[in-house]
Amino acid sequence: MEENTLIGNVLVAQSGGPTAVINASLAGVVNEALNHECIEEIYGGLNGVEGILKEELIDLAQESQQNIRGLKYTPGSALGTCRYKLTKEKDFKRLIEVCKAHNIRYFFYIGGNDSQDSANKIAALAQSENYEMRVIGIPKTIDNDLPITDHCPGYGSVVKYLCTIIRELAADHEGMGNHDLVSIVEVMGRNAGWIAAGTAIAKRKNQLQDPPHMILLPEVEFNPQAFIDEVQNCLQNNKYCLVVASEGIKDANGNYIAASEGKIDKFGHAQLGGVGEYLQNLVQTSLAGVKARSCKIGHAQRAGSHCSSLADSNEAYLCGQAAVKAAVNGETGKMVTLVRGETEKYSCETSLVDLGEVANVEKIFPESWIGENKMSINPQFNRYILPLIQGEVQVPYENGLPAYVRLSKNMVEQVLPAYEL
Repeated sequence: MEENTLIGNVLVAQSGGPTAVINASLAGVVNEALNHECIEEIYGGLNGVEGILKEELIDLAQESQQNIRGLKYTPGSALGTCRYKLTKEKDFKRLIEVCKAHNIRYFFYIGGNDSQDSANKIAALAQSENYEMRVIGIPKTIDNDLPITDHCPGYGSVVKYLCTIIRELAADHEGMGNHDLVSIVEVMGRNAGWIAAGTAIAKRKNQLQDPPHMILLPEVEFNPQAFIDEVQNCLQNNKYCLVVASEGIKDANGNYIAASEGKIDKFGHAQLGGVGEYLQNLVQTSLAGVKARSCKIGHAQRAGSHCSSLADSNEAYLCGQAAVKAAVNGETGKMVTLVRGETEKYSCETSLVDLGEVANVEKIFPESWIGENKMSINPQFNRYILPLIQGEVQVPYENGLPAYVRLSKNMVEQVLPAYEL
């Protein structure tokens, strides 16, 4: 061990909405941390920064290797999550007190846009307090809207899951429709349409009439009449019309079609939901004799590990490993990014970017990949998305059901007074 090596403990936490592969990143952190002598203990913060403020830490080194391996195929946030915004001065003071009390020298935060903002604040806090702690953000979001990184862990799996559902719905609708059935599938995506756009690859090769027949993105102003016209045209040529709609589509004034009036989350985001029902009602009131159905996939789309992408899982694990390696090598205030190789055959490596460049910044879906009618996706997008959904994660089954793992969560002894959020 070099003389200037930083010796101390690891603290890793998860934040924001879970994905099918977020725990693979956690496994990557734990397994890589075990390889470095400068790391003495490996702690997990329960429920993100909320649990850290409450000094609710668990000893990840005491978990069985079976549990750590099982994280690679288990959905949800194994450590628990939160949507807590660090703004209060007392919270910042408390957080650094917890880290000092447990000799935390390596801090890893797995999350999306808001989580990277929190990691950036924590890195700045440690520096202002002259407390040597290396902070690295690990990307996670099904929305794929973090900037600079080529793509985000979690995205490939949600696309694979949704495309599977769409192909299954297509088989159902083919037998039910008689040029009179409209099916709307509502998917996640507040301001960026990456998820909805990804479902374009549900179409079989050279089968342009395959669903989804229409894809509605937040990046495109929603025009009700143009939508109805496109539905009518689709029904003339197909037994049914299947529409994929992002929850965040907006009207001509930039307002969300389905925002819950007056309801916002702790980060100031409008709470969305109901696009499918809105479009269903629009079709039923505009087209006589047409049956409309809506399906809101909801949280299931981010939890479907039984239909997740092996490429996605492997890259999520790689990001966890890379974060530890970077911190041990002296990096701090950075987020791990995925960099796509330039050769014809797909390859992916990791790099780093300053947290300040990604915190609270959203990457929208490129206009060049949106079709001419603004309700379809350019086939050029296929080269981007197809490598991200390859391979299947092998989930063990017990009594006919997936045998996901649960951490034993051996609590670390608390040494500070209780804290009220």
